[in-house]
Parts: sequence; C-alpha cells; structure tokens
Amino acid sequence: MSVTSPPVTAGAASAPAGLVRRTFRRRQARIGAALTLVVVAVALLGPTLGPLLTGFGVDDFAGRPFSSDGVLGTDDLGRDVVARFLAGGGPVLLYALAATALGLVGGAVAGMLAGYSGGRLDTLIMRGGDVLLSFPQLVLALLAVAVLGSSGWLLVLVIGISHIPRVARVARQATLSVAGQDYVLAARMYGVPRRRILGTEILPNITGPLMVELGLRLTYSIGYIASLSFLGLGVQPPAADWGLQINENRIALIVAPWGVLLPVLAIAVLTVGTNMITDALAKESADTTGEGA
Repeated sequence: MSVTSPPVTAGAASAPAGLVRRTFRRRQARIGAALTLVVVAVALLGPTLGPLLTGFGVDDFAGRPFSSDGVLGTDDLGRDVVARFLAGGGPVLLYALAATALGLVGGAVAGMLAGYSGGRLDTLIMRGGDVLLSFPQLVLALLAVAVLGSSGWLLVLVIGISHIPRVARVARQATLSVAGQDYVLAARMYGVPRRRILGTEILPNITGPLMVELGLRLTYSIGYIASLSFLGLGVQPPAADWGLQINENRIALIVAPWGVLLPVLAIAVLTVGTNMITDALAKESADTTGEGA
C-alpha cells in the first residue's frame, strides 16, 4: 500500500513572494529600494563608465597627489578620485552579498534542524553557536587574518560563519512556532522525510523572519567589509575599493575631501537603503503574524 504525502499548501508556497510584494507597497520600502539600486548601479556600471566619464583609468595618473587635477581632484598617488570611486564598489557588494548568503543559508539550516529535532542536536547546535557569539565578529576577522593572511574571501568566510549563530537563533524560534501546526503534524504522520518537511512545510512558513535577517545581515556585512578594508585587511592596493579609498585619502581630508566623502556617502546611502527595506519587511511580517493570530 503506497502512502501519498500531503501537498504543500498554496499559501505556504507563495509566502515569500507575497511578503515581498506587500512590503514594497510601503513607501519606506520603495525609497529604500531606490537608494540601494542607485548605489548598486554605481558599483556595477562604474568600472565601465569611469574611463568614459573621467577620461582616466583606475590606475592612470591625473596630476599631483591631493591636487585639484582630474574631475574632483586626485588621491594620494595622483590618480583620479572619481575614476577610483566608480571602480571601487564591486568588491564591497560582492563580498557583503557572499558573506550574507553564507550566513543566511547556514543559519537557516542549523536553526531549522535545532528547532525541529530538539533534544541533543538542538543543544549541540545552539551551544556551539553560543561559543561563536562570544567572539566579536571583527575580532574573529582580525584573528583569522593574523593566522592565515589577508584575503577578501577569507573575510567572507569569517563574517559569514559569524552570522550563522545569529540567524540560527531566529530560524530556531520561528521553527518552534510552526513545528506543531497541523500541516507539519500531518506530514510527519504520512511518513514524509525530515529534509522534505523542513524544505517544503517549515521553510516557506518562516520566510518572514528570515527575510528580515537577510536585510540585517547584509547591512552588517557591508559595514564589516568596508571597515576591514579601511584597516587594510581586505582588498589590497593598488586595487580600487571604497573602504581602502577612505584609508588612502583620510590624511588629506581637509585639502582633498572627495576621496573620502564619495565612498563614505555611497556606503552610508547603501546602508540606509537596506535598513529601510529591512524595517519595512519587519513591519509587514509583524502585521501578517498579528493578522494570522
């Protein structure tokens, strides 16, 4: 006698898309998306448009160091500030997105396993996360660089792993809130494998908290990547990078401010934009949960 597993409800399957669609009906989310897209467009198109708009390549010398030569002046080596700025957003976005993806996926899997399984596995996962949480993320990154050397992808790995226990706590709590629902109990009664229950019954119903965590982790990743690049632990010279550009030009902030102001403004706008989207997601998720209750 064959047993047929219960189908996933349409409401659960469409939950992520529905949450995003409702969120972007909010003015706050639309403004945040506009700000974010402006910075993303600069980061993606900048390397191509830079030489066309400024007449200088990333490593071309435009004049004397910290002078008014070029479009908005030159940097510490006499390179055009605008050309360097337009080419420097890619590493920040790439590394931040990679670290966020690693932390979100790893944390969601760990949190769902802990919340659904309970018992020793729950204790093992959460206590292991507590050990990681006891170390500040920047300290972990500095320790990894001291041991293994400076590398952008090493920072991605360290920051991503340090995100995992924070996401896991949220995913575990959300899993506990839905694990006792009828559709999950029915799937267990029909003998549906655990991995399928987690992927098709639980995951679609905890996407609200995970989407909020996505925005938060992305915001933190942007700040950490830029901070570590500023400290010289990320992208290395002579590559163009916003955090590195701030460090290179900070000594002449008064006489040649654009080398610092442009990347600072871009990072600030990107952070504000992602925070506004995250806040809108959190509000919409809370409103949806309240209506459901």
